[in-house]
Amino acid sequence: MFSRKFYNALSKQYKQFRPSRQSLNRSCSDKPPTDIHDVATEGKPRATEDISRLLEDAVTQDTSKDTGWLSSIYSEGASLNVQGRHAHRPKVNPSETSIILFPGQGTLKVGDVKEYLRFPDAKNLFEIANEVLEYDLLKICLEGPAELLNRTEYNQLATVVTTLAALEKLKEERPRAMETCIAIAGYSVGEITALIFSGAISFEAGIRLVRIRAAAMQDAATITPQGMMSVNYTPAANISDICTKAKNWALDTGVESPECRVSIYLHPDMKIIAGSEEALKYIETNKKQFGIRRTSRLPTSGAFHTSLMKPAMDIFSKALKTVKFEMPQVPVYSNIDGKPYRNVQQISRHLLKHLVSPVKWEQTMHTLYMRPQGTAFPRTFDVGSKGTLKVLLKNVNAKAWDSCFVI
Repeated sequence: MFSRKFYNALSKQYKQFRPSRQSLNRSCSDKPPTDIHDVATEGKPRATEDISRLLEDAVTQDTSKDTGWLSSIYSEGASLNVQGRHAHRPKVNPSETSIILFPGQGTLKVGDVKEYLRFPDAKNLFEIANEVLEYDLLKICLEGPAELLNRTEYNQLATVVTTLAALEKLKEERPRAMETCIAIAGYSVGEITALIFSGAISFEAGIRLVRIRAAAMQDAATITPQGMMSVNYTPAANISDICTKAKNWALDTGVESPECRVSIYLHPDMKIIAGSEEALKYIETNKKQFGIRRTSRLPTSGAFHTSLMKPAMDIFSKALKTVKFEMPQVPVYSNIDGKPYRNVQQISRHLLKHLVSPVKWEQTMHTLYMRPQGTAFPRTFDVGSKGTLKVLLKNVNAKAWDSCFVI
């Protein structure tokens, strides 16, 4: 946990790094750059040189001027109580500690960010992001249109910055939650939010990394028809067997190298399945005989966290090599195995693997809240998801849900 001395010093440090209005006027435009905005035409992916330019910009960027996101809960050199690395087996009163959860793509709607803009440092985050991106991300968040905000290359960036803006509300209204944080987890791209928050990566570098990640994933999604859908099922349903049958069906209909698998583990009765379009249609058509109660398509164009994202791995791997990671100051639990990062090298490996591996959110929640019977639970703060993560927590651990708050 953090001393108040460290905590109080941070707001003062952050203000000196606000980008100048003149700088913003020079570097930001009201519209996103055309190469990011262009949609694939005639079924062909956007030209790879567009993403290559993003990577080249990232490699040649002068990161020595990166300010870092200093409106965090610790200052340079601050030491954590080692208890923070054993959050699921606390030796302090758990009710005096907190866990913070960050959302992924798909929860953000046009205008959601408005409630956080009354906090000055939230505006500063968008100013810095706008300068890095050279377009007005805040305008997209506030005005849309929804079709633009929902596109992967904007939604991932908007989700990360809006979530960090929401932390300013938490900092102002519940400062103890920041001071006593012992663990963090982020859903999908929310894991990069968690790494920024934890001090493992600077805000500016994190924004550049998300930009390349999102653009590469969006391009991979245009190669073949694909998608994602949630499935709510009965105990009799065998999801693995259902996915295998769906893949075989798609193969028989002529789909080359079809994919269908669980891409996100939500809770015991619900998963996200992603894969080839024909495989998903097969499941929708035959859901009753498979023991599936409901299916619902996700507003994404790609089969994220499956093998269909392999085309994005090369470019993202190169981008990761341009980033300097530090060990998180607060334990960050990885989507790959539901465990906290053990070293810096593991961060890059897991973030790359994350593109094609399932999000083990259910398993992460089990690890975070595992404790002997009768032990109190920490306070949990669902930051930026509008309650989505709280609902998922209820279905995994109802007792932990009792002390979960939506920010």
